Amino acid sequence: MIVDDSTVARAVLSRMIAAHADFELVATAGSAGEALDALKTVRTDVILLDVEMPGASGLEALPAILRCGRGARVLIVSSMAEDGAETTVQALAAGAADTLPKPGIGNFAGRFSEVLAERLRRIGRAERESDAVAHDPEFPPIQLRAMPDAPLGCVALAASTGGLHALLAFLRALPDRIHAPILVTQHLPAVFMPYFARQLESAAGRGATVVGEGRLLVDDLIHIAPGDAHLCVARIGGEVRVKLERKRAPSGCLPSADPMLFSVAEAFGDEAVGVMLSGMGRDGLIGSRRLVDLGGSMMAQDRHSASIWGMPRAVAEAGLASAVMPPAELARRIGERAGAGSWK
Repeated sequence: MIVDDSTVARAVLSRMIAAHADFELVATAGSAGEALDALKTVRTDVILLDVEMPGASGLEALPAILRCGRGARVLIVSSMAEDGAETTVQALAAGAADTLPKPGIGNFAGRFSEVLAERLRRIGRAERESDAVAHDPEFPPIQLRAMPDAPLGCVALAASTGGLHALLAFLRALPDRIHAPILVTQHLPAVFMPYFARQLESAAGRGATVVGEGRLLVDDLIHIAPGDAHLCVARIGGEVRVKLERKRAPSGCLPSADPMLFSVAEAFGDEAVGVMLSGMGRDGLIGSRRLVDLGGSMMAQDRHSASIWGMPRAVAEAGLASAVMPPAELARRIGERAGAGSWK
C-alpha cells in the first residue's frame, strides 16, 4: 500500500513497484484517514507512508496504522527522512521498520527505484520467513540455557531494523537502578546518534550518551555506540573503559554487535548479560557465543514482538539464549537478576 498526499508521488511509486513481478500493489491512499479505512478490508505486507500530509501526519497516524495493519511493516518514504533528520528517529521509535528519503539532489544518484525495491524485499522477506517458522511443524522448539546466578555487571543491548521501538520498550520497563552500566549498539548512521541519544534519554528517564574513546563506564547510564565505530570495553585495573574500534566486523556492520559482546564477555565474564533485539541478519551471533562461553548469559526478543526476527532468531536457534521474551519481559528478568528495588 502507498500512502502519500501527492498524486504524482503515488503514480511514480506505483510505476516503480509495477516494474517488479514479485510486488503487488494492493491499494493507494491520499491521507492517513484513507489508509486506515482501506486497511479495514485490505491485507498488505508493507505500507509506504509519507510524513507530511493534510490532516493527521504520517507520524501521528503511525501507531494506528500499525494496529490496523495486522502485522504489516511500515517503510517511511518522505523528504523529511534525510540523514540526521529527527523525524527519522521519531518514526523508528514509533514502530516504523525503516525509512527512506524521497529522491532529490544527491540522493541515490538515480538509483531510487533500485534502492526502494531492495528495501521492500528485505522487509517483506523477513515477514514471510517469520511466518514460515511459525507454521513449520518441523521447526524445533527453542532450547533455553540456565541463567547464571552471578551478580549483574553489565547489560549490552544490540538492535537493528525495527530495533529502536524494542529498545524503548525494554528501557521503559527496566528498573531505575540495576547498578550496572548499559551498553547499546543500534545500526544507525553517525549523524543520527545525537537524536537517538535524546530519544532514549527521554523515553527511559535515565542518562544516555554517545560514547567517546576512554570513557569510564557508569552504572545505570546508557552508553551508545557512535555510528562510525564499534563500542568495545576493556578492563584496566579496577576500571572498565570504552575502547572504540573501527576494523571490519564479520557481519560488515559498523557499529557491530559482535565486537561489543565479545569485549563485554572478556571484561565481565559471568556477570555479563547480552540482549538481542529486532534486526535483520545475524550480527551479534559470534559475540553472543563468546559471551556464553565465558559464563555470561544471552537473552533474545521473541518472534511475535520483533519487527524483524533475524538477529534474535539466530541467537535463539543457536541455543545461546537463557530467555526468549518481549522486550519488557526481558527487562523485568534483568531487574530480578539485579535485585533492584526501585521500579518505574
